[in-house]
Amino acid sequence: MEENNNVDTCKLLYNTERVRLYIPEYGRNVQKMVEYLKTIEDRQKRNEQARAIIKVMEILNPAVHLQDNYEQKLWDHLFIISGFDLDVDAPYPMPAPESLNEKPHAVPLQTKPVKATHYGRNIESMIDLVAEKEDGETKTAMIRSLAIYMRQQYLIWNKDTVSEETIFQDIEKLSDYRIKVPEGLHIGKVDSAQSYNRPGNVPSKGNNRNQRQRNNGKMRKQHK
Repeated sequence: MEENNNVDTCKLLYNTERVRLYIPEYGRNVQKMVEYLKTIEDRQKRNEQARAIIKVMEILNPAVHLQDNYEQKLWDHLFIISGFDLDVDAPYPMPAPESLNEKPHAVPLQTKPVKATHYGRNIESMIDLVAEKEDGETKTAMIRSLAIYMRQQYLIWNKDTVSEETIFQDIEKLSDYRIKVPEGLHIGKVDSAQSYNRPGNVPSKGNNRNQRQRNNGKMRKQHK
């Protein structure tokens, strides 16, 4: 038998051998569309095809709608995919190529140490806000709400009971004594049926069962 030397061989084409994708989210087909777009000589037709590609990109990347000025983002992506080599009448100017290499602005971090870690930094921010208010009914109501929330945070990390005097003292101390808790202010008793869990801790089924039994017992007492 004669060996058939005319049989076509199939060669696998790996992505590493292909042209690099500028924005992988849109896929290789969109990049091929943009490469074809650059070859269209008629300017009117080129503009029409550019707008059609923008519609395709919008469908492939619906999350872009969550961004401000998402239409401009799509046109920016089109120019980036083209390698900043696209002559079309776009509604937005072409971004500068060096903008891709700009480093993001540094996020300012709080370097001030937390005075009471079991309350957290947000509590301190709330205390600063309350301290700036003028004395009156509004400020008193804010202090009481703050004290209730601080007691909840305290009980998450410390299962022992805590007196309202302790919470009031912490408020005054954390505010550098800018806040003076009004005399006679009370935050009420803690609900014995309320359970405070640490973040990430899921109550066990047994605890849920005990909670339901306590609630059912309360309901039976109310109906008697």
